[in-house]
Amino acid sequence: MPRIIYRHPSVERFIVSAIGEPGEREFFIQARSSEGMNTVKVEKEQVRALVLRFDEILTDLRRSKVIAITKLEIEKDLDMDPLELPIEADFQVGIVGIKLNDILLELTFQAISNQDELLIDDLDSGPDLLILTLDVLTIARFSMRAKIIIEAGRSVCPFCGLPMNASGHLCPRANGYRR
Repeated sequence: MPRIIYRHPSVERFIVSAIGEPGEREFFIQARSSEGMNTVKVEKEQVRALVLRFDEILTDLRRSKVIAITKLEIEKDLDMDPLELPIEADFQVGIVGIKLNDILLELTFQAISNQDELLIDDLDSGPDLLILTLDVLTIARFSMRAKIIIEAGRSVCPFCGLPMNASGHLCPRANGYRR
């Protein structure tokens, strides 16, 4: 099957959201531009890793005085609207690539495959790609929203640090007794 490459050179909306009950949620990233809209399915830990990397990039840009955005600027137009319908994933993300060009970030999502590296040079074959060009304010807003979405999950056991269901969990620190 031929490779599909989705490109969004100027993203208007870039969000992450989760669907389902805590402990059973599915995470999706949506990007919309004049080119259309794409939705990809991601793992919670992929979102967490993306947020950590985005925060590192923003911190480095602030320290080098390349950008000077404030928390108020980020919160001002924070997009907390739900995912746009229909929510049908174009693919499940396997590999994420990040490239910084001045103050624009090129983000590449590659579909899950048996490849263990990001393949962007071969346009005819390989896993599907979603390539986005984002400005720093967009990644700062994505990061803030993602932190809210991630924290809305299950509470953490105060004894072992593992996630707890509403009915509790078998805590290893309590010799398997339910907490």
